[in-house]
Parts: sequence; C-alpha cells; structure tokens
Amino acid sequence: MIETLKNAWRVKELRNKILFTIFIIAIFRIGSVIPVPYINVSQLWNATTTNDFFNYLSILTGGGLEYGAIFAMSVTPYINSSIIIQLLCVAIPALERLSKEGEEGQKKLATITRYTTVILSLIQGTAYYFYLKNSNYLSVTGTGALIFAAFVIVLAFTAGSALVMWLGEQIDVKGIGNGISILLFAGILSRGPQAFEVLIKNFKANPVVVIGIVVAFFAVIGFIVWMTDAERRIPVQYAKRVVGNKMYGGQNTHIPIKVNMSGVMPIIFASSILMLPTMILSFVGDNYKGSIDRPLWYSILELFSTRGAFYAVIYFIMIIAFAYFYTTIQFNPVEMANNLRKNGGAIPGIRPGKPSSDFISKILSRITLLGALFLSVVAILPIVIGNIGGINVSLGGTSVLIMVGVALDTVKNLESQMMMRHYKGFLD
Repeated sequence: MIETLKNAWRVKELRNKILFTIFIIAIFRIGSVIPVPYINVSQLWNATTTNDFFNYLSILTGGGLEYGAIFAMSVTPYINSSIIIQLLCVAIPALERLSKEGEEGQKKLATITRYTTVILSLIQGTAYYFYLKNSNYLSVTGTGALIFAAFVIVLAFTAGSALVMWLGEQIDVKGIGNGISILLFAGILSRGPQAFEVLIKNFKANPVVVIGIVVAFFAVIGFIVWMTDAERRIPVQYAKRVVGNKMYGGQNTHIPIKVNMSGVMPIIFASSILMLPTMILSFVGDNYKGSIDRPLWYSILELFSTRGAFYAVIYFIMIIAFAYFYTTIQFNPVEMANNLRKNGGAIPGIRPGKPSSDFISKILSRITLLGALFLSVVAILPIVIGNIGGINVSLGGTSVLIMVGVALDTVKNLESQMMMRHYKGFLD
C-alpha cells in the first residue's frame, strides 16, 4: 500500500488528485466542528458522549453530531437514500429499467438519489431539532425565537448534508476513490485519537485487557483484509465457435464470487433497525430509569442496549438474514446460467440450464453463509471485548470493516489508474 502511494505521488496527475482529495477532506473536517447557531454545544457534548445511540451516530458523522455542527448528519442521509433507491430498483419496474439503461439510466438514478438525500436530510434535521428543543440544548427561549431558531437549524443541517454530498461527488470527478466512502472513512478515522485516549486512561488499571484489545484490533484488520480478498472461483469452459474466418472461444476461465460479496450493507441494515429502540429511549429520557413502576414497553426497549447479550444475539441473527437478502437481490443464478449458455459457456461436469443455475445457487448459499458469519463475528466482537474488559471500544467492528474496505478500494483505484497510464505511454 505504501509503495503504491509512493509510485502514485511521482505521477503529477495522480499527485494533484491526491492533493485535491486531501483538500476536500480538510473542508469536511472543518465543517464537522463548526456549530450551528442557537445550540448549547457544551451541554450537547456531555449528552451525546454518554448516550449509546448518539455515540454510535457520532462515529459515522466524525464527531459532527457532538458539536451540533453544520455537517452533523454527515454522509448518513446519502447512504440511506442510496440504500432506499437500490432496494426500490428491485420493487419498482420503472427504476429497474433505469438501472439497466447504462450510463444515462445511472445518471437519472443519481439525480433521484440526490433529491431523496435532501428530503431525508430535511426529515432528519427536523427530528434532530425537536430532540435539541425537548432536551433543552438550545440557547434561546420564547416562541418567536424558537421558530426562527428552528428554521435556521433545520436549514443548516439540510444544507450541510447537501454540501457533503456535493463534496463527495467532487472527489469522484477530480479526486481518488469513491467520494462518499472517503468522507465516511475520514469521519471514522477522526475518532481514532478519542479511542486511543480511552485506552491510555484504562492502561494503568487494566494493562492486560488494553494490550489484548490492541492485539485483537490488528488481528481483526488482518482477518478483514484476508476475507475481503477471498473468493470462490467457479470454473467455466467456452466452446469453440467459427465466425467467418475467425475462431472464438475454446478457453477456460472462471466466475469469481467474493466471500464477502455484500460488504458492510447487512451490518448497516441490522444496526439501523436495532438502534430504533435505543433512539426511542434517548428521546424518552431517564424518566423511568431505576423506577419500579416502569411500563412493560420501557423494559422491552432496555433489552436492546448496545452492550447487552440480547442485542448481540439479535444483531448476529439479523446480519446473517440481511446478508442472504442482499445477495438475493444482487445475484440471480438463473440469469447467470442463461448468460453462460448464450455465450457458449458451461461449468465442467454440470449441464447447461437449470442444473447450472442450481449449482450456482448452491455455491452462493454456502459462500453467503461464510461471509455472513464473518460479518457477524466482526460486528459483535467489540461488544464481547467491551463486556469482558469493561472498556467501551468506540471504534467498533463496523467502523474497522468500513475503513479497511475503503482503504483497499482506494489503493486498487490508484493501481488501476497507474496501470492505465503505463499502457497509454506504451501505446504512444
């Protein structure tokens, strides 16, 4: 990775792209600490750092939520809108047709995603304002002042999310890698010093636990890198065909199926749903905490504490379920088998048609289970370590998985661009 960065830095065009990406990241980080007017930042900071729900959101927003910053919602509205549009492409025929229309269709889907992002930003910004108001984190009082403050705060949050989306698109065009992923990576990485500070504070009291956490952290990174590149290759043979005076086919190749083909999507789906009970508890407050007469619904919601065993078990099961769901909507074994038959390809020992689709479906099912178990273990490992060692690990398995995935994709992007320039110079 370091060697790739060195080689890329020597190429002027790539060096400019890297510097532009760093410049956009700097703007993103500045916007993540500039507070929106009419918010009592000190009180908000104390509340969000002790609240599991907002602590989780703060990791994804790079700390912007703790400051009540312009970029408080960061890339989450865009990620949510992308997931929604992606799922709707399966359910709505019109969107499905757009997804298959090539570059023009993708442009129209991108436009729809942008509008959806703004709408979600408006909704989330409004909800965030009411949370600030009901928790007395605003620095103004009076009906007129609160109405004006609501307008300013919601508009600032919505504009901030739209600007983050635009910054990510600028990285796509003029920078290196996927812009939204890079900004998400930068936000998560900014939590590193805070996690390091927690480990330093706990080192004197629990040195063995802290050393174990550090060793486990690097072991998890190595495991994630290994599993991210792992794939199952289905052999394919193409029959020889004579077209005019030329012969085509007659070659052996393979269909690569990644073990972790769904990426972090199952974890994002599962965590988003499981954080709803914690979010409700955050809005309700501590009215019933420790009370004997607390209602049944409150006790049920408390079971979903992010550090509890019940949460970990449900989290584990939901990740596996969403991994299968995501694989189902992304890969169609019947379509893959039909494409093989149309192009004169066949899997050795398997007849074309339904037997091939059944074989591919069987392989997908096994690989998906392995990838889902990998994601589940990585996701709940910080919960287990935190409960055993008594230390709240702020950089969870999801965060590490995202950081490693983005880093690997960015390096591959650099390598492909350098290879393109190498061949271009050779042809010239």
